[in-house]
Amino acid sequence: MMAPVGVQSIFHSDKEIGLAEVCGEIGVPYILSTASSSTIEEVSAASSGPKWYQLYWPKDHEITKSLLKRAKSQGFKVLVVTLDTWTLAWRPADLDQGYIPFVAGVGNQIGFSDPEFRIKFAEKYGGKTPEESVLQASQEWLGDVFSGASQSWRDIKLLREAWDGPIVLKGIQHPEDAKLAVEAGCDGIVVSNHGGRQLDGAVGSLDMLPEIVEAVGDKIPVLFDSGIRTGADIIKALSLGATAVLVGRPVIYGLGIAGKKGAKQVLQGLLADLDQSMGLAGIKDIKGCNQTILRKA
Repeated sequence: MMAPVGVQSIFHSDKEIGLAEVCGEIGVPYILSTASSSTIEEVSAASSGPKWYQLYWPKDHEITKSLLKRAKSQGFKVLVVTLDTWTLAWRPADLDQGYIPFVAGVGNQIGFSDPEFRIKFAEKYGGKTPEESVLQASQEWLGDVFSGASQSWRDIKLLREAWDGPIVLKGIQHPEDAKLAVEAGCDGIVVSNHGGRQLDGAVGSLDMLPEIVEAVGDKIPVLFDSGIRTGADIIKALSLGATAVLVGRPVIYGLGIAGKKGAKQVLQGLLADLDQSMGLAGIKDIKGCNQTILRKA
């Protein structure tokens, strides 16, 4: 699957619209980030394939409900809730350069286009629109989605009230949290450390994958999102119990170099590499990717 990656306009003008389009063309499910430089509606119109929506969970429940209503109406089938970014991490390279695109309104398009957010913003700022006051609107949006206030397991029921489809929790790194996700009635989890961008020294996701798979058994699907670069990487993750893998950076590198065509070539290359590597390893089908074929060095 295509992992949710925010602010794709900083890589290429094709941005989320172009990437969603080519994912649909080759049948790779696309996960749209809340931190997008395209709207929910624009991405839906561009994509002919399976679409999931990734939520950075606002503290304002009315805005949350509005986002989910839009995603549902536009054909997004699964809700992916990111757990590990309720506040932005300490990122020295970005701080040194003063580089925070959100402050300039870049990557806030889903928020700025949301009816509920626009109403609340106009009420607070004398009828202004986000477009008329980008800095203030950006501050309001960031304060809501990256508020520094985490949610609790009890709050899953609030999402259930607003979303009648599957709910997948992204950012699980501990077997006990995986068990709690099952108890909370979630439909799947994604083992991920946010590409190593949130917590310095965080444990590697691949190291935790077998423990987490063992903890949940076959109760819910376990997806994997961390460091997928080659077909062999996919085989390893599937063999350690992942139901599917998410790929992020390599596709974005392709997008940055050659737009949607570059992204498509990376995805096609990964799929071809997977097929070729399975053949060379004597693995007949995906079911053949299991722990019996692995040896830990």
